[in-house]
Amino acid sequence: MNATASMPLRPLRPLQPLSWLEHAWHDIRLTPGVSFAHGAALAAFGWLLLALAHQRFWVLAGALSGFLIVAPVLVTGLYATSRALERGEAAGWGTVWAVWRSLDRRLVLFGLLLGLAGTGWVMTSAALITLFAPGPVNTPVDFLRLVVANRSSWLFEAWLGLGALLAAPVFASSVLAIPMLLDQRVSLLDAVLASWRSVLDNPLPMAVWAALLMGFTLLGLGSALLGLVAVVPMLGHASWYAYRDLMPVERR
Repeated sequence: MNATASMPLRPLRPLQPLSWLEHAWHDIRLTPGVSFAHGAALAAFGWLLLALAHQRFWVLAGALSGFLIVAPVLVTGLYATSRALERGEAAGWGTVWAVWRSLDRRLVLFGLLLGLAGTGWVMTSAALITLFAPGPVNTPVDFLRLVVANRSSWLFEAWLGLGALLAAPVFASSVLAIPMLLDQRVSLLDAVLASWRSVLDNPLPMAVWAALLMGFTLLGLGSALLGLVAVVPMLGHASWYAYRDLMPVERR
């Protein structure tokens, strides 16, 4: 195991994730073009998924789920931008291009694994709804009517609970791992183990961070994806500072 990856991580204060958002907006102000372009690109991709899926609800649900799970890998350029700004270096499109031009295969592999996790959730979710919904669910309106608004059934609560159960290990595996893979020469396993330790050692701050991630993502999606233009760079830059605050003192 890599020595740095196995070192004890720094403890976090319960509301320390709020400072990551503050740092993120500082970076956005310094690099608005790069930052908002990432958000606009992911929003545009989301609109493309909506157009292609249209009324095919499970295609849309699957595409969006996989998209959101893989998104932390897609914003690697934002981590690199924050790293450059933190070091006092010039940051811009050259920083982003350099990262993508030499994209590490560890990040590619991790992205594929996250995509498989998203696919697994979609298949599990589809099976649950198909088996227990009181009628066929083919459109988002069907889902709202037969699952969400159906007060005579426990299906929606079970669906949410199962989603949270499956999302928790994905969050724990990736919250620290992706910026760590960008910043250090560690193995994918070491990065994932360090990510898990960050959650187990700081359960309350990481729960706050998970709630912020989910809340802002839902705001982005609920605004016809327009909110993603601001939400994506905010959460992307903030994720870098989450990683930096967790790194051992020797890394500072």
